[in-house]
Amino acid sequence: MNELTYNQMSEAELRQEIANLREQARKAEQLGIVNEYAVYERKALMAEAYLVDLSTIVPGEMYRLTGAPGEFFQVDRLKGRFAWGHRLGSDRFEEALPVSLLRPMKEGK
Repeated sequence: MNELTYNQMSEAELRQEIANLREQARKAEQLGIVNEYAVYERKALMAEAYLVDLSTIVPGEMYRLTGAPGEFFQVDRLKGRFAWGHRLGSDRFEEALPVSLLRPMKEGK
């Protein structure tokens, strides 16, 4: 099996992979297979991270988190397709999130 990694895929291939993963996630959800659903959703998020222009993620800036209304994340640094930093108001230690979860503060609520 000669599968491409996400960083080897074109934008069109990535978008097709994301669509396939979301469909597999939807099917798993319908069947009530929660852990399989979560795996496909995470894979889709990682594939989406390869569509993000990393120059738009600026260390020191605050970002909204997709799927978490009212939660904000301050980026300390980038490593690969992950943003390392801290959630605003959290006492948790530094964490890494796929850059696909970050949305600019200027976007609508």
